[in-house]
Amino acid sequence: METIVIKIGSSIITTPEGLNEAVINHLARDISALCDIGHQTIIVSSGAVAAGRGKLGIEGPINDINIKQAAAAAGQSSLVWAYERAFGLYNKKVAQVLLTRDVFSIRQRYLNARNTLRILLDFHIIPIINENDTVSIDELKFGDNDRLAALVASLLNADRLVILSDVNGLYNFDPRKNKSAKLIPVVKIITPEMEKAACGSATECGTGGMSSKLVAAKMASADGITVNIVNGNSDYVLSTIFYGSQPGTLFEPTARKHGARKGWIAFGIRSKGRLTLDDGAATAIISGGKSLLPSGIKSISGVFDRGDAVYCVNSTGKQIAKGLVNYDNAELIKIIGHKTSQIEAILGFKYSDEVIHRDNMTIL
Repeated sequence: METIVIKIGSSIITTPEGLNEAVINHLARDISALCDIGHQTIIVSSGAVAAGRGKLGIEGPINDINIKQAAAAAGQSSLVWAYERAFGLYNKKVAQVLLTRDVFSIRQRYLNARNTLRILLDFHIIPIINENDTVSIDELKFGDNDRLAALVASLLNADRLVILSDVNGLYNFDPRKNKSAKLIPVVKIITPEMEKAACGSATECGTGGMSSKLVAAKMASADGITVNIVNGNSDYVLSTIFYGSQPGTLFEPTARKHGARKGWIAFGIRSKGRLTLDDGAATAIISGGKSLLPSGIKSISGVFDRGDAVYCVNSTGKQIAKGLVNYDNAELIKIIGHKTSQIEAILGFKYSDEVIHRDNMTIL
């Protein structure tokens, strides 16, 4: 049986008047059926802002960030209550979980969130997760629940991420603009051409349209998670994924699953800088399983402290790894290109021979 994260977009469960409870009921039926046969399911749901619009008496899009946050606060209770009622029809219980971006950046909060979600699943309770839009200005302006769903899938070491969209899947062109566009049923690796085509399917590239779904699919598949993007308006679509033909677009995992800690390094914590490596160091990391030493670093960028995450890039600028540094940027700039035996003489102290130890590094 699988651990499944299901992302439900606001376009699926809302109308201009508010929540579409008929659709929520249908999804609760399908998800409950998956639970009944042993699958552990987690829902990442949008829709709070749309649900709150009606309570505030607002018609149309909301552009003011403060009003949007107020709408999210007003609508969140309605959203969770709709799920509570719907799943209650199938003798299932739900729990509301509101997350902010720092949950994934701060290790202790990351572990606390994972433990809480696992305990809920052990008690056969379905978590309903949403961003805490009321207090998360950065997340509300720049984030999206597609990315949140991918982070949650990585957090729980899930087997599958299902993104319910208002289109059938990923196309080679935007189907809303090009009638000859063809659905791509299986994606083994996400190419730059796919990303470019997906950019044209959203009003603003990367903020809730197909582009953001492709980013989420790329993140999750790189963590060994199977991803489905399907049309959430299709009846019994979740059952079809598991017991019928594969609808929509299936993204195959592009790597083995990371361990819990390395998954956090890869996808949870934000990078604060970048280290450019010479060819020898890049090869040693990718092929030799080695730690990063100061002698292999050509240049650095960013401001970071000891313990922060940074990207390692090769001479062409391609990201090859991400890890936690043992020196801050001011210390590191003094020792790059030098041997480990010279660190103490240069700095007056030495935390470690390695700039990034292999145990604190994940290959991208």
